[in-house]
Amino acid sequence: MLQLLADPPFFGGPGQGTRQIVELFVAFGLTALIGLEREVQGKSAGLRTQTIVGTAAALILLVSKYGFQDVLQPELVVVDPSRVAAQIVSGIGFLGAGIIIFRRGSVHGLTTAAAVWESAAIGMAAGSGLLLLACTVTAMHFLIVLGFMPVARRLASRLSGSIRMHVVYDEGRGVLTRLLQACERRGWQLAELASDPAGEPLGAGHGQSGIVLTLSGNGIVNAPAVLATIEGVTAIRRLDDDPDPD
Repeated sequence: MLQLLADPPFFGGPGQGTRQIVELFVAFGLTALIGLEREVQGKSAGLRTQTIVGTAAALILLVSKYGFQDVLQPELVVVDPSRVAAQIVSGIGFLGAGIIIFRRGSVHGLTTAAAVWESAAIGMAAGSGLLLLACTVTAMHFLIVLGFMPVARRLASRLSGSIRMHVVYDEGRGVLTRLLQACERRGWQLAELASDPAGEPLGAGHGQSGIVLTLSGNGIVNAPAVLATIEGVTAIRRLDDDPDPD
């Protein structure tokens, strides 16, 4: 009976105080904001995934810091508090790899995978008590995903670059000729022109064909909008975009 009274309480003791609860809620709130942004953008790893990753990372770090107090003995049992936390970095790589997709020669999902890794880092920072750093990186996330793309697009519209597109058009109407003529008028260079493989379901219906175009030149970012105005073009999809604003 005396031994039971001497044991630490189930809902108290080292690592279960108000500070640790606050750290968990900070990780929860910050990564939920990132997840909400991903959810609004329609990405595969959205609100639930980002929040679970960040909160779990904070909890794992807290367990690594406080979870072995009952077995520690001076000069006999010594524990490195970073050993469990280090496995977060390794483990999150497998989750990120499952988000990245390679399709039709282009890589998709890199930004979302990076956001999952970022959520884990924010959770680790919150769990270790570095709340200011966790909040700062969350603010940086929104600066990157909301502020960088308009700047990048504005620069791309003025500078030379390249773009890879999948174009679906009606057959037998000279659409491909008009496409190439439009590119020539604007000084865009054709680096690749490939027809869709037979039988591959790319959205081209009956009486339609699909091609993959790679163009380069000044103002190339406007190419999808320009080519979409050509009569007979039914669909254009960029293939060099990671569909994360991205």
